[in-house]
Amino acid sequence: MTSVTMTVNGKARSGEVEGRTLLSSFLRDQLHLTGTHVGCDTSQCGACVVHVDGEAVKACTVLAADADGAEVTTIEGMANADGSLSAIQAAFQEHHGLQCGFCTPGMVMSAAALLKDNPKPSEHEIREYLEGNICRCTGYHNIVKAILAASGQQVAPPMAAE
Repeated sequence: MTSVTMTVNGKARSGEVEGRTLLSSFLRDQLHLTGTHVGCDTSQCGACVVHVDGEAVKACTVLAADADGAEVTTIEGMANADGSLSAIQAAFQEHHGLQCGFCTPGMVMSAAALLKDNPKPSEHEIREYLEGNICRCTGYHNIVKAILAASGQQVAPPMAAE
């Protein structure tokens, strides 16, 4: 067993892990931060995206021991300080960028990383950036609209039939 300490969503957190423990497992099983979803365990779906030291990573590809000393942000840490939804979360809600919600945490975390690096991405750039995130419900159209809206770009209002 190895001791790990990291800052998760602004709070120091510690635990004991086996060398093979994935960051996604540590977050979910030991820290009980279950917003980080595990959909494939093969780095294909993107449901487990978190930020480690400001970079978006798939938590199922990082060993918890390798995140020792890191700053980790999960979907639980994305809300505003007062508990209200962040601009990205609110845009996903307003533009119906989710259906079952399973992929949503990873999509939001990926969107935040994209907007940090590219504050005004085009629709093409958004679609290209989200290539590593799989959604089986939405067809991505409203997810793209939500990210455009979160970036402050003009988006047609959602229609009732969408």
